[in-house]
Amino acid sequence: MQPQKCSGLEEWVEFLSQIEIPTLKYTARGLTALRTDEENVSARGIAQIIKYDPLTTVKLLRYLQQHKNKRQQHEVMEVEHALIMLGMETALKCIPVHLLAEEQLSGQRMNALICLLQAIKRAKQASAYAYDWAVRLQDLHFEEIRIAALLHDIAELLMWCFAPTEMLRINAMQKQDKTLRSIHAQEKVFGFTLLHLQSELVVKWGLPKLLITLMDDNCAQHQRVRNVALAVNLARHAANGWDDAALPDDYTSISELLQMQADDVIVMIGAKKVTQ
Repeated sequence: MQPQKCSGLEEWVEFLSQIEIPTLKYTARGLTALRTDEENVSARGIAQIIKYDPLTTVKLLRYLQQHKNKRQQHEVMEVEHALIMLGMETALKCIPVHLLAEEQLSGQRMNALICLLQAIKRAKQASAYAYDWAVRLQDLHFEEIRIAALLHDIAELLMWCFAPTEMLRINAMQKQDKTLRSIHAQEKVFGFTLLHLQSELVVKWGLPKLLITLMDDNCAQHQRVRNVALAVNLARHAANGWDDAALPDDYTSISELLQMQADDVIVMIGAKKVTQ
């Protein structure tokens, strides 16, 4: 698929609300294998393949919200629950695997693919942090926290898929000017920020209100939202190396969240030997 040419926020929101979201190759491989063993397919088995892929996870949740039963009273934001609501056969049909992110960004857009995979790695790491901290905080709905961290930067992932040239341009601008903030670079290239795009998308898609709140850093006065935000920040800063200048502040904030010493936070996340 060729990179999309949209003009302005509204066109991007409309486009990203209509397109098929790509699937990662390892997810497609797992789902294809399940289709050949239909007798042993279970919601848990499918969920174990999907739940660590942010692109396919949001594809599933978007589909569920667009096709949910009017009598459905409770919001569903966990992968396994969504699969049960849809049914195994319907779920597998609604997640086509012929559009692969790796193939879409192959060839001349290989640099964008590398950046996409790096962003997905950060999302998975953030979700692992958030999950662990939710368990430590005795949050009984820890899977909701994990999903929120996994999808926190979904607009960025989608734009790497569909606007790779522009995203690479933003990267180049920030490498050239270390003081240039992401939001300013995004506004210059797209005319809007990815945060603004995401806030419009999640409403347009009708994603669960709880999920939208958990992904909203502006609601960080709530412990669960702060958990997600801190996990995302830590994953993003640590990706630059354990000597990133922002990490000490992260450690302090995490120690306040978990009510533990900053040095213990460093040990917990496995950075002690690097920071000594």
